[in-house]
Amino acid sequence: MAEILLTRMRKLNGWLAILIGIMLFACAAFVLADIVLRQLGSSLGGTDEISGYVMAIATSWGMAYTLTELGHVRIDILRSRGGPRSRAIFDLFSLLTLAITISLIAYWAWPVLERSLVNSSRANTPLETPLALVQAPWFAGWLWFAIAAWLTFIAAITLVMRGEFDAADTAIGTRGEAEALE
Repeated sequence: MAEILLTRMRKLNGWLAILIGIMLFACAAFVLADIVLRQLGSSLGGTDEISGYVMAIATSWGMAYTLTELGHVRIDILRSRGGPRSRAIFDLFSLLTLAITISLIAYWAWPVLERSLVNSSRANTPLETPLALVQAPWFAGWLWFAIAAWLTFIAAITLVMRGEFDAADTAIGTRGEAEALE
């Protein structure tokens, strides 16, 4: 069951990463079009503001993908010196710390969105962007990251309790330099 959960989350996060990539590509095309238009004496305007919004949204959603692909940085000098059981304990502690931290970020991101919704807040820029339009997907990304972290933690602790340390290492371990380059 734990392996199925991890596989499905990895697949879902892969699709989300593709959507984020398309969004970033569209943003880059928008900025490029604005640069070309500036050379011709015109401008679309707001590219800096919009690209900032896109980066915030892409970051919040991209974190869950990075989690499932074992891309988060970890100092593993102690972890690498232990056996399978101690590596699993370090990995679980790391993941638990991450899940708690991200849960706090998602928890405190909600009041930001809520305030924008209640006040119908707009950006103090020429575009006057309704902030809830940007903050809703940003918040949803942090919320998804928190959910993904907790689901991964639950699946990993299940594997560790069953003594499947290799499977747990594959799910939440770290990649060495050689693996990361492949």
